[in-house]
Amino acid sequence: MSRIGKLPIPIPSGVKVTIQPDRVFVEGVAGKLEQTYESQYVSVAIEDGQVRVSRKGEAKAHRARHGLYRSLIHNMIQGVQKPYEKRLQLIGLGYRARLQGQELVLEIGYSHPIHYTLPATVKAEAKEIRSGGIEAEIMLRSPDKQLVGEVAAEIRALREPEPYKGTGIRYHDEHITRKEGKLAGAAAAKEGGA
Repeated sequence: MSRIGKLPIPIPSGVKVTIQPDRVFVEGVAGKLEQTYESQYVSVAIEDGQVRVSRKGEAKAHRARHGLYRSLIHNMIQGVQKPYEKRLQLIGLGYRARLQGQELVLEIGYSHPIHYTLPATVKAEAKEIRSGGIEAEIMLRSPDKQLVGEVAAEIRALREPEPYKGTGIRYHDEHITRKEGKLAGAAAAKEGGA
């Protein structure tokens, strides 16, 4: 048995789980989510106020999907209770972020502002900080863990952090390994050789 897959998922109060063939629906205070699953590999059932995922065979494909679908359903239940969050920091002179409805407008060192349309289930908050090299911060929230991570990765890819000055968009807990530039390396070589 999969160590993750065999664990039952308790259904907390305030969360409604509905199972249909090939689909699981989860509804809570933070929103509604839907997940398809491959019924030829696993079966999903509600027993004693818990969701149980069991596999229909012992082949490698069955074992692989057992833990996967259990984790996806668990993440859905957690997300509809308390939305998942991702924080991004904008580091660079003049970098700004503002929200216009469901559109994020980013000024990140290009000659024009970048417009990024957020999916309907993702809520964003942008605020200017201007301290410690951090110009602005973007907070993304969604009950869908995969979607909030994907949106954060797409926004970060618009201006990835560069290793020399450290400017760009990065996750709040991300560490960027800095490199020394050519001039710093040349000066160190001169001092050592002189």
